[in-house]
Amino acid sequence: MNLKKPDDGRAEYSTAYKVGQDNIQPFGLDILNPVFGTSAIIVLAFIIGTILFPANSKEILVGARGWSIANFDWLFMIAGNIFVLFCLALIVLPFGKIRLGGANAKPDHSTMSWFAMLFAAGMGIGLMFWSVAEPVAYYTGWYGTPLNVEAHTPAGEQAALGATMFHWGLHPWAIYGVVALSLAFFAYNKGLPLTIRSAFYPLLGERVWGTIGHVIDVLAVIATIFGLATSLGLGSQQATSGLNFLFGIPNTLTTQIIVILVVTAVAIVSVARGLEGGETIK
Repeated sequence: MNLKKPDDGRAEYSTAYKVGQDNIQPFGLDILNPVFGTSAIIVLAFIIGTILFPANSKEILVGARGWSIANFDWLFMIAGNIFVLFCLALIVLPFGKIRLGGANAKPDHSTMSWFAMLFAAGMGIGLMFWSVAEPVAYYTGWYGTPLNVEAHTPAGEQAALGATMFHWGLHPWAIYGVVALSLAFFAYNKGLPLTIRSAFYPLLGERVWGTIGHVIDVLAVIATIFGLATSLGLGSQQATSGLNFLFGIPNTLTTQIIVILVVTAVAIVSVARGLEGGETIK
């Protein structure tokens, strides 16, 4: 594992891997093989399975969610706190002064534009709805209460607000920030591909370009897809409920699918246009 210094002073990793060397170009697309194919098969299998066997799928998913919460809630909470402490440490440690992109790098957008994009992408409709619904649900015991405290009590009120702040306060931003920093640092400062596997290069070396790296990227894709599916599914239910209340449009599965298709189409257009496609807040 060697380092080379480009003109801007960055210390990049010297690797034999060339970005895009394993890509294939079907139908004019440029996709990573076998990450894209494996991820697509898993996602399609999941979708087909849930459509063909909805009752069984619901039972399995609800059971898996309950098992995960019962066994790994402690890990989630500890990890969230570690992420926050890590981000706070970067503020005072010399590592926090490392400029992404090199010593001479300049931001492409203003600070206000970055805040607007981060807030819209990181929170968006979730914060608009769950910032109110979540503490109310916890306080009333609609879906259980944090730490099993009694609902409709002062202790229940504090626990409800505490759990809501954990989900929407510093902790999620710390998690987003650590992942974003790992991607940006190894891509723009170390010259590696903009994928999760690149963050493991110091540990695994050239092996990240093989099977181990493919597994890491597939897991990252699946985790991202499932997370987006949850947000999109809940968001479509909120939207169709609003349409039903305001305009009497039936709140059915068909309506929800139409909302999902519209939102997906808008997202695709947004991604295709890129960050420079919209107006920049000055």
